Amino acid sequence: MTTRGYMSGFGNSFETEALPGALPVGRNSPQKVAYGQRSWLYRIRPTVRHVGRLARIDRGNIRTAPEREDGTQMLTQRRWGPVPIPSDQRTFVTGLSTVTTAGDAEAMTGMAAHLLFVTQSMTREHFFDADGELLVVAQHGGLRFRTEFGVIEITPGEICIIPRGIIFRVELIDGPARAYVCENYGNPFSLPYRGPIGANCLANPRDFLAPVADYEDREGPHTLVVKWGGELYRAEVGHSPLDVVAWHGNYFPYKYDLRRFSPVGAVLFDHPDPSIFTVLTAPSETTGTANVDFVIFPERWSVAENTFRPPWYHRNIMSEFMGLVYGVYDAKPEGFVPGGMSLHNQMLPHGPDADAFAHASNVALAPVKLTNTLAFMFETRFRQRVTGYAAGLDTLQTNYIDCWAGLNKNFNPNRREPD
Repeated sequence: MTTRGYMSGFGNSFETEALPGALPVGRNSPQKVAYGQRSWLYRIRPTVRHVGRLARIDRGNIRTAPEREDGTQMLTQRRWGPVPIPSDQRTFVTGLSTVTTAGDAEAMTGMAAHLLFVTQSMTREHFFDADGELLVVAQHGGLRFRTEFGVIEITPGEICIIPRGIIFRVELIDGPARAYVCENYGNPFSLPYRGPIGANCLANPRDFLAPVADYEDREGPHTLVVKWGGELYRAEVGHSPLDVVAWHGNYFPYKYDLRRFSPVGAVLFDHPDPSIFTVLTAPSETTGTANVDFVIFPERWSVAENTFRPPWYHRNIMSEFMGLVYGVYDAKPEGFVPGGMSLHNQMLPHGPDADAFAHASNVALAPVKLTNTLAFMFETRFRQRVTGYAAGLDTLQTNYIDCWAGLNKNFNPNRREPD
């Protein structure tokens, strides 16, 4: 078995082998491949040996669009404080709790936003999601993903993307972990079109890391859990399914350190649209209205002159699920804390709270560096429907809308110049 590592790049075709000569090349592909593997993803056993008789099991708090739960929908802006990491034993599968669903997984459109709590490593249990691609944002504690393609580790400030259908198990690195998960039902995540920005800045391809092959040849009872059509199924298997000795292609799991994002912003005046902070996008057939955008607000300089620097008050077609990994979000300095989340749904107005508005309207506009901060958004063109789990959380801030109550009228038709 090779020493674990990564290959850099995004959207490229990679190849890697854990044993010398395991990967056939060109006319050297023999009738019987090296080391007794078979099929693509040069395995020890063929894929059909990894999925036994599937039986439906309890799906817990996992929900899938277009499911609707009566009594959970309130047409209002919502915010939650951080949900404490539970004390009972939860793996990646049992620790997933859906907060919102959007679109239709059957039509391969939309997304779901989940909270993830992991207090126990998966040992002989594995999982794959047939409904969507998983984007995992580490928020507290580290997670190790042992996948068919190799091993990926992430800590707060990093993300891991597991494409639809790839088998993996999750282990703890340094104690219990909390994360946010976007389940993307639509087109796979890709880098956004950078247009006039050109070849550099935002997320750069070389900073995305793919794992090298790292197989397991382990006999004995193993379990495979499958998410398919919004339900969970389980099969018993007599060996580890992570038995890929070599692979090549451009469909693979990968990781990215969000601190490598190179922000672009206004260097003279005005406030750029949040789309300028897009790390990854799952495009739709309509330009400008993504199936899902993954957007971050990282450390950056704020230097615009004669400008209200925080986000303006707005409403638009995109529904915004927002989380805070660490630090303070400049537009919501109170009430929005690390591990918390908010939902500003399609066409519902939102923006800075009253205190942030007052501060930004009166502060001296010297260059300021926003440090030790990392917020993100899963935003989609579809309405995000709140689940019964999320609607019943004790951390739901029922008075969230009051943060705008202090925004008073400043209009005076007899005073042309501002104070």
